[in-house]
Amino acid sequence: MSYHDPVMKTECLEALGLHPNGIYVDVTFGGGGHSRGILETLDGSGTLFGFDQDPDAEANVPQAQNFVFVAANFRHLKRYLRLNGVRQVDGILADLGVSSHQFDEAERGFSFRFDAELDMRMNQGAGKSAADIINSYGKDELVSILSRFGEVRNAISLADRIISERDLRKIVTTGDLISVIDPMVRGKRNKYLAQVFQALRIEVNQETEVLEDLLKQSLEVLKPGGRMVVISYHSLEDRMVKNFFKSGNVEGEQVKDFYGNIDRPWKIITKKAVEPTSEEIEKNPRARSAKLRIAEKK
Repeated sequence: MSYHDPVMKTECLEALGLHPNGIYVDVTFGGGGHSRGILETLDGSGTLFGFDQDPDAEANVPQAQNFVFVAANFRHLKRYLRLNGVRQVDGILADLGVSSHQFDEAERGFSFRFDAELDMRMNQGAGKSAADIINSYGKDELVSILSRFGEVRNAISLADRIISERDLRKIVTTGDLISVIDPMVRGKRNKYLAQVFQALRIEVNQETEVLEDLLKQSLEVLKPGGRMVVISYHSLEDRMVKNFFKSGNVEGEQVKDFYGNIDRPWKIITKKAVEPTSEEIEKNPRARSAKLRIAEKK
């Protein structure tokens, strides 16, 4: 198993409309698959910045003079570009979610396939772990993240069970959590577990807030005519991206100027999200829920 198979690599590279001397940002460097494709197109005067907060990703950094690795969360995009003397770029690529490597490393706690510490932090040196959340959040907070981020249908009763069980013993491993969840499963077990784990992961890593920060900053750092290319893996993220491209905000609310003209900062390239081919899904099943959206800054 490779570190991470780049999803829709060809489509992403075409979507960026790469110029050999351009400045580009891969905000989710990971295994470097998309980044290597971009570097193959750039000449000596072009530059690629790769962001990743996971220390494991540093092992994949290519030996290229025109590649700059930034060991930080992409919510700090604008600040780190400024630190490197860059104010505007030609394109930004974001392949959201968890890498295959993170899912497959048992000790990271992202997957219910392994019994490991209930962590789920993309940067294990920062923030609350999933165990911290499970053992400290109140009922209303648990219900909110389970229903909003995981679309768990019986979120209220599951939250009640988590609270009653953690009063008896601390929930510290993925196995502990699964033993709490199992009696509450509705429908297919694996799907239900995936929904609960997804909800926790999104809360642990503040994924919706981080994505909103990235989208807002993209409008500031992209040149007019620059491309924003985003792959998302669940409906909440995809809705945020779709709304932002349509209206300039994640809520999708139309903003009008003094004269009543609707502010549309983006030219939408993909009216409908691009999905992986059946051949790609067969080779890489984790691509099956991917949705690619492309917009160009006006």
